[in-house]
Amino acid sequence: MSDVGSEEFDDEKGSLGLCCRSMRGIEMKLERDMEKASLCYLMETLTRERIKTGTYKFKNGARYIGEWYRNLKHGQGVFYYPDGSKYEGSWLDDLRQGHGVYTYPNGDIYNGEWLSHQRHGQGTYIYHDTNSQYMGSWIMGKIESAGELIHLNHRYQGNFVNNNPSGPGKYVFNSGCEQHGEYFQIDQVKGDTDQDEPIITTLLKWKPKAVTKLSHWTTVIDTVSSDQGVVEEFL
Repeated sequence: MSDVGSEEFDDEKGSLGLCCRSMRGIEMKLERDMEKASLCYLMETLTRERIKTGTYKFKNGARYIGEWYRNLKHGQGVFYYPDGSKYEGSWLDDLRQGHGVYTYPNGDIYNGEWLSHQRHGQGTYIYHDTNSQYMGSWIMGKIESAGELIHLNHRYQGNFVNNNPSGPGKYVFNSGCEQHGEYFQIDQVKGDTDQDEPIITTLLKWKPKAVTKLSHWTTVIDTVSSDQGVVEEFL
């Protein structure tokens, strides 16, 4: 047997070794990919099992129809309250959060953003009795910052503090003019004796400044101070 034959055999054996190692690497990669696929399938299965949709009736007469997660209202759903009110929208960990519509027992409707069960963000509140509506900003359940209060024959545009207009603003009339001015909030403390707890009431005082033609009113956000302001452009 010549030495040439031995060298060819060694080369062939070396090539087979490389081939085996290469195949083993491919097999290991396939195993890892299969493990990942199995894990993804398991996570999807668990997610489908945890997020449920159904109807739950409470002892007090309330009723919830929608999505659940870990026995909490989570996702999209409708809640019917015992007093006749209804909320339809987004839930997070059993709380109203995201966008939703709340219909109150007296017929008032709020359509807008929520945070931790409170009206928070941008939203519209419609008063059933007068058909007036407020459109603008809310902070933890209260009307705050820039907004617009719309009535039948006129509207008020300006800033609000603690549910009341405060600071500069204007009345816009359907007749084609507007009155600029400023609102002042005056707190009055009532209490006859030292034993009585003081009752604080807020009085609003409007100070008119000028009557002008109609102007375009928008709200803008100051990127530096994160405060909202009012911008007017005369038409």
